[in-house]
Amino acid sequence: MLDTGNTAWILTSASLVLLMTPGLALFYGGMVRAKSVLNMMMMSFGALALISVLWVLWGYSIAFGDDIGGGLLGSPFEFFGLNGLMEDTDAALPTMAFVGFQSVFAIITVALISGAIADRAKFGAWMVFAGIWATVVYFPVAHWVFAFDGDDVVGGWIANDLAAIDFAGGTAVHINAGAAGLALALVLGKRRGFGREAMRPHNLPLVMIGAGLLWFGWFGFNAGSALAADNTASVVWVNTLVATAAATLGWLLVEKMRDGHSTSLGAASGVVAGLVAITPACSAVSPIGAIIIGAVAGALCALAVGLKYKLGYDDSLDVVGVHLVGGLWGTIAIGFLADPAAPAGVESLFFGGSADQLWRQVVGAVAVLAFSFVLTLVIGFVIQKTMGFRLTEDDEVTGIDTVVHAESGYDFASLGSSGSTAPLAGQARAEARNNERTLA
Repeated sequence: MLDTGNTAWILTSASLVLLMTPGLALFYGGMVRAKSVLNMMMMSFGALALISVLWVLWGYSIAFGDDIGGGLLGSPFEFFGLNGLMEDTDAALPTMAFVGFQSVFAIITVALISGAIADRAKFGAWMVFAGIWATVVYFPVAHWVFAFDGDDVVGGWIANDLAAIDFAGGTAVHINAGAAGLALALVLGKRRGFGREAMRPHNLPLVMIGAGLLWFGWFGFNAGSALAADNTASVVWVNTLVATAAATLGWLLVEKMRDGHSTSLGAASGVVAGLVAITPACSAVSPIGAIIIGAVAGALCALAVGLKYKLGYDDSLDVVGVHLVGGLWGTIAIGFLADPAAPAGVESLFFGGSADQLWRQVVGAVAVLAFSFVLTLVIGFVIQKTMGFRLTEDDEVTGIDTVVHAESGYDFASLGSSGSTAPLAGQARAEARNNERTLA
């Protein structure tokens, strides 16, 4: 019989997670230079539009259809176009509510990758990549991690055979996106001037607003994954709050000790690091465990973002340092800090003295990392060699907003003498076309 309370909670949670993608657009948009802000935001909105459609057509079926390949892949045609899922049933939760909830996970996972290639990727190539990557990487990995065996249904190998814990997407979302971001950063190469020129965020208030929206929406991301308005959701909600708070403090402390200043960018980044790390573990640890996971994540990710300068890859907005490193830590930390009293009910090395869960967590994390990294390298390389993925150097210098979208995030020309009096060439052409259509 339909449980209207749980249904309302899942639909509300889905809406909260949907809000995270515009929040990510603001977060990423504020972190890039002014000449790239619109493109950065468009990459998130483009993913939102495209993946929504693909999820309905075949994504949900690949992720949650009956397994056709040893726990690796769901049947892409079983629920093609969500066929057969609209009927009213006696289930406590409508299938379409679950379809909607899982769709927004797919959307934001793809959008997260865009931060690694800011300033230098063609929008059309990004959209082609997003569609291919979602189909051959995210949808199968979602099957591995989120598809549990049921009545006459066989699910994914990580969820069932390996029995690794990933409550809300540490592997499927964050390790997956972080590994893909690293691969794409290697394929596209460094931004012009990387390591020599200052590439500071152009609008820190946007970054802070985006981080706030991500934190708000993440309660739907994590607590909604309980699929019920129950005790598990309540424990997860509290763990999500406190881990994120601890990570923010951890990041700020590292900044203060290392640089002498605690920054707003650090606070916003610490928020995201804590959210990433607690995502897989939020049902398996106590609030004290959540604080430990968050504090370590904040400090660890604050240190990890500097790796790109030492190792020579250009991860523009620290997708690797935050999502890959934070996702790995949060996933593996379950093996050390899982508390049998938490809803997941598993023992760990420090709570029960068992290393059984630890090896399961490591195997799941490494498997997703390797799969995503290798396939993303292949997809990115093929796109680069065919249609071209990276902008030309001249276009990158001019600014991707002007070249690709014929727009500017900030119309300084309208300010008269306080800004440039010459409209951008692309913008002028677009305005001329609009005037012609109006006169016609």
